[in-house]
Amino acid sequence: MLTRFFEKVGLRVINILRELGQISILLIGIIKGLRYLAKYRRSVLHQMEHIGVGSLPLVLIIAVFTGAVAAWQAAYLLKGIAPMSILGGTTSRAIITELGPVLTGIVIAGRIGASIAAEIGTMKVTEQIDALEIMAIQPVRFLAMPRVVASITMMPVIVVFANVIAILGAFLVSNYFIGVSFAVFFNSVKKFFIFSDFTAGLIKAVVFGGVTAFLGCHIGFHTSGGAEGVGQATIRSFVLSAIMILILDYFLWMLLF
Repeated sequence: MLTRFFEKVGLRVINILRELGQISILLIGIIKGLRYLAKYRRSVLHQMEHIGVGSLPLVLIIAVFTGAVAAWQAAYLLKGIAPMSILGGTTSRAIITELGPVLTGIVIAGRIGASIAAEIGTMKVTEQIDALEIMAIQPVRFLAMPRVVASITMMPVIVVFANVIAILGAFLVSNYFIGVSFAVFFNSVKKFFIFSDFTAGLIKAVVFGGVTAFLGCHIGFHTSGGAEGVGQATIRSFVLSAIMILILDYFLWMLLF
């Protein structure tokens, strides 16, 4: 009984160390592949369009309702405690520092991280990656590097759009349902705005974008088991990306604020 327990623990430790080694090798390969960025610029631009332009409609729909809900919640908390004239400032700071980057990151994890894992995972199980190696094409440089660079580049852009639309959604609720005028709302936004909050939100976006694409690539490269394995890789990519976004959000909050 005790021997079996230690066997299970040892196997789990070995699996964790193996995956950490695989992650390190992939990270080094992506960093080395950056010197070929100009050569793969078309692939990077294609991925930027897929990640940025393709995700924008979904992100904006979620952002406008996120801002609307944030305004309602802020108004409920301020009622009887502080004047509604600060509603714009409190809501916008919450959106810029937390809601915008985190919710956008989770949306991108569901749409892009899972997509990357499925694409590369399908190539893995159908031996297309082996074919690339036979043709002397480095798979990490060809597949992973453009996706990670594109995700890191486009994530802050998407977050900026999400922030703007979320603040607009908060204003619409504040104006039409709570009675806060345009001037009062945006004067409050201007009064409470701190540029370091904005830059901190963009730093979060860069980290979340890089982690999402990186995990998608890592899981995709180690997919096995045919169609069922691809499905499991897709789910695992989203789950791990969402967990890492929330964990990193905590530590980034401690470092940046």
